[in-house]
Amino acid sequence: MSVTVSNCLAAPRMSVPRKLAMPILFGLFQGLMPLLGYFLSGFAADAIQRYAGWVTFIILGLIGGNMIREALIEHRKRSDGQEQGSDTAQGPGFKTLMLQAIATSIDAFAVGVAFVADDVNIWLAVSVITICTFLCCLLMLPLGRKLGPLLGEWAGAVGGAILLLIGLKSLIL
Repeated sequence: MSVTVSNCLAAPRMSVPRKLAMPILFGLFQGLMPLLGYFLSGFAADAIQRYAGWVTFIILGLIGGNMIREALIEHRKRSDGQEQGSDTAQGPGFKTLMLQAIATSIDAFAVGVAFVADDVNIWLAVSVITICTFLCCLLMLPLGRKLGPLLGEWAGAVGGAILLLIGLKSLIL
């Protein structure tokens, strides 16, 4: 949900298809990772659990840092009276959205491993996770759109900072 809001903050004029791609991709990956963890529980579970926080931190750190950098560049252009770029307004591309979806769902792999031990109905669990993530992200789209104008030209930097904080949190927890 936080990444959805961050993306909407950074790109308040994002197209509807890009906005809808977020709940779809985030929901799918949040459901896919526990499923993979469930079926691959013995294969790579230890390595993924050990490095999930670092991978999440690196990916979200790079994306968030880039969002902050782009916001500072746009601010400098405005201050110098130069024309504004349009890339920021379009929002993240498919590649970035995929990286965000992977980064925010890596820890869900470990949940799938735990589901094996707890004898959980994996299909029910994955369905609930996918649907809940989709709906929560879908509900966050209007929030990001409304907060963006309040933050003005710093919305992208705030969105990037949120991603950095999520990445840092993944190292701590």
